[in-house]
Amino acid sequence: MLLRTDKLTKAYDSFLALDQLDLIVRPGEIVGLLGPNGSGKSTALRLMLGFLRPTAGSASIAGHNCWHDGVHARRHVAYLPGELRLYENMTARQLVRFLCALRGETPGDRIDRLAARFEVDVSRPIAHLSSGMKRKVALLQVLLPETPLLILDEPTNTLDPNMRDELLAQLKEARGRGQAVLFSSHVLAEVERVCDRVAILQRGRLVHEQDMQALRSERRIQARLANPAAPLPDLPGLHRSGSDDGRLDLRYGGPLPALLEWLSRQAVVDLQIEPAGLADVYHRYHPSE
Repeated sequence: MLLRTDKLTKAYDSFLALDQLDLIVRPGEIVGLLGPNGSGKSTALRLMLGFLRPTAGSASIAGHNCWHDGVHARRHVAYLPGELRLYENMTARQLVRFLCALRGETPGDRIDRLAARFEVDVSRPIAHLSSGMKRKVALLQVLLPETPLLILDEPTNTLDPNMRDELLAQLKEARGRGQAVLFSSHVLAEVERVCDRVAILQRGRLVHEQDMQALRSERRIQARLANPAAPLPDLPGLHRSGSDDGRLDLRYGGPLPALLEWLSRQAVVDLQIEPAGLADVYHRYHPSE
């Protein structure tokens, strides 16, 4: 694995910001970190980057301890923070070249090709750019180096829908090159589109990991019935999410014909079948969100 945390914990006096996080990120996969504000997402990312000292446990990147050997660990990472602090006396081109030079890299005309995809003018001073344009400049310096690991904290903040789509496309391309991506987000639809796995945090604890390929194979079946339903068939992957006198709510990960045959024998008034979706999983742990 490329990134590994082992019982990673951060406490502030009696408050546990992160509680014994065990997480693995492998090369060539995209992992989403989910949870409401205060759930520990940003704390986890900062610990992985060696910006915070863990109270207990450890994090490592490419075999380097993120706190004790942070310089070597960070050589394998490109990072986008949630709150940007850029050198605004530079142009976007100067900033990107400067940051690439710190890595010993020369991006050449790749700056212009990537800037064209994000529709950002890299000749303008950063101080003259909008918050959305500044976010695009920061994304250039994350995407250009092609490091083994990308860590992004709420990367689509301030981006318009077209640029969000472009960023997700860039993350898929990074995965295709064998890079790993770990990013936090509040936007479930974005996570659902690109992630291979999702980790859900609740009050600093990892409460669920979801394989997205398995989730994409599941369906949610909602039916309104004229009469009470017969006992459910014994089908692997069939679960009842809820029901009342006239409604039936099921989740099913198997072939549909067997379930449809059972439904055909019920007094179905209305039927809806759709992908299960990440929202159902997320709201099990954060129902008020």
